[in-house]
Amino acid sequence: MDKIFTISKPDQPLPLIFDSPHSGALYPDDFNYACDFEILARAEDKHVDELFALAPNYGGTLLAALFPRSYIDPNRAACDIDPDLLAEKWPDGSNPTARSDAGIGLIRRLVRPGVPVYDRSLSIEEVQQRIEKYYQPYHDALKKLVDDTHYNFGQVWHINCHSMPSSSARPRQPIGLIGNQSKSVDFCLGDRDGTSCSKDFTHGLRDFIKAMGYSVTTNDPFKGVELVARHAEPARGRHSLQIEINKALYLNEEKNQKSDDYPALQKDVEQLVSFCATYVEQNLVDLAAD
Repeated sequence: MDKIFTISKPDQPLPLIFDSPHSGALYPDDFNYACDFEILARAEDKHVDELFALAPNYGGTLLAALFPRSYIDPNRAACDIDPDLLAEKWPDGSNPTARSDAGIGLIRRLVRPGVPVYDRSLSIEEVQQRIEKYYQPYHDALKKLVDDTHYNFGQVWHINCHSMPSSSARPRQPIGLIGNQSKSVDFCLGDRDGTSCSKDFTHGLRDFIKAMGYSVTTNDPFKGVELVARHAEPARGRHSLQIEINKALYLNEEKNQKSDDYPALQKDVEQLVSFCATYVEQNLVDLAAD
């Protein structure tokens, strides 16, 4: 079986976990996609795992998927099965969402509007194997990291790391306009409308990123999806926050390659990680008895 993920741990861990579920670029032999590979590869959150690779130097743990999101997406519910993609009816009660309708459910149907990933229907067995061999092990690994950390510290901060195409980075509530379109934002933090993470951490990180000279929005255009929702319970010290980085900050999006701006952004992401580590150290609750 292909390797599913990597876990990088520090010598002296803080209750701080980063995960990069969409940066994987090892394409399984049984993928059998029919679209152009260069277009398919644009679905990756390219180099996000590399941007956060220094997390262990600051006490953070980094989990990174190695398989591509276009094969199966860890940031979708396991029941978000696209019926239009299957050769037969799903046997166990699927619950397709608007993401499946748009071709970007658990198993991606469209690489972009009008361009299918496959020239065939997928079998039930094929999808089930992807869930069992790739999706579930990734979720199990993240759950164990979060649960073990919460057990050992009584608190945990989980940061779900992504990148967004500049074309998708435009807020619904514009912070600026280019012609009649809203201006793309540099970073978007998602805490599911304040329900997945303490506002103090969300706002603190937002203000830190702004102080570095970037534009930042919260929950607009992205709020956080499955991986944030699963591990969030702020009232019990389980904080989960999604971070989206505009690809134009570090990629030539047309060529899907690092731009000359990559080193500068990498240094700033390292500062972002350092801020998170300092925040966690300063906000650990004293567990002494009342």
